Amino acid sequence: MQTVGSKQGVARRDFAPWTDHTLAPLLRIEGLTKRFGAYPAVDNLSLAIYPGEFFALLGPSGCGKTTLLRLIAGFERASAGRILLDGVDLLPVPPHRRPVNMMFQSYALFPHLTVAGNVAFGLKQEGLPKAQIAKRVGEMLALVHLENFGSRKPHELSGGQRQRVALARSLVKRPRILLLDEPMAALDKKLRGETQFELMELQRRLGLTFIIVTHDQSEAMTVADRIAVMDRGHLMQVAPPAEIYEQPNSRWVADFIGSVNLFEGRVGLDGSSVEGTALGRLRVGAKIAAEPGAPVWVAVRPEQLRMGPNPAEPDAQWALENDVAATLADVAYLGDLSIYRLRTAAGVPLQASRANVGPFAPRTIASNDKVWLNFPRAAAIVLTQ
Repeated sequence: MQTVGSKQGVARRDFAPWTDHTLAPLLRIEGLTKRFGAYPAVDNLSLAIYPGEFFALLGPSGCGKTTLLRLIAGFERASAGRILLDGVDLLPVPPHRRPVNMMFQSYALFPHLTVAGNVAFGLKQEGLPKAQIAKRVGEMLALVHLENFGSRKPHELSGGQRQRVALARSLVKRPRILLLDEPMAALDKKLRGETQFELMELQRRLGLTFIIVTHDQSEAMTVADRIAVMDRGHLMQVAPPAEIYEQPNSRWVADFIGSVNLFEGRVGLDGSSVEGTALGRLRVGAKIAAEPGAPVWVAVRPEQLRMGPNPAEPDAQWALENDVAATLADVAYLGDLSIYRLRTAAGVPLQASRANVGPFAPRTIASNDKVWLNFPRAAAIVLTQ
């Protein structure tokens, strides 16, 4: 499958089954609710996930994403609603009979068993012939590049290797859907990044449907074909990573995903500007879907803000029409980019970012320097809720 890179991660160029209304989803969740006492951890949630999709459940702690995963696996019993796999209701089906498998955050490996024994455990429980078990275990260990580690015990492995054993054990029973609960949380940052791409490659090679729970935004943006952003048991937005980032449907999503500058105002009389913001009048790139005078918010991502010593001249390519003077408060150097924290004369905080390209050079802008920030109309994301 051909891939294309972007700042939001790597997405398959031609994979978007959710846009084809003639295709049936593999998993359909309808009006699903799970209450713990009076508290609804999952609240009347409906969702469709398609064959071969790498789907991410993303949200803050307590948003219901792990509860939803456990409902699909059968480890929690729903208070209301249905979970349909290929049209068959899974709710009456016990966990061990569902054609899904779950990889836990802790990996839950048996310390007294070898790597091969851990991977074979589920197959032995099903009573498969020894020759068939050995063949499938060998295939799985080769798939996760652990073919020479079958005789080792879990304590003799690195964290990344234990993660691969847990993955092989989850896949060896050939589930229709693999559920992953924070599978890379225990890995260090560098190994986590490498493992994310390995997991994507494995998923696409097998053609299985993966559903991953994570609180790591960059992880979700990297691995997923689509992301469901959750809060308090509700779906806030379901869309591909680029759409979630560049076209959030609410202030909550815009603020939760990545960094953002957010300004409240009201729709101008011309319908293509926002008046009364903390930065004054802001021009936007399209007609606003709200009546003049209606309250709205403008979101601008830090990488869209250009910085310079003077106001920008209108530019045909960028259509730069939003300028604001500010004072640099601080700079964070992160290697690949620098984060600039600024403040206007009225005390409005702003954040800009700039990619660090080329060899290191002394900073041309220092703390307390006066600068001009500007951004194009198209960079202003107007939010009506």
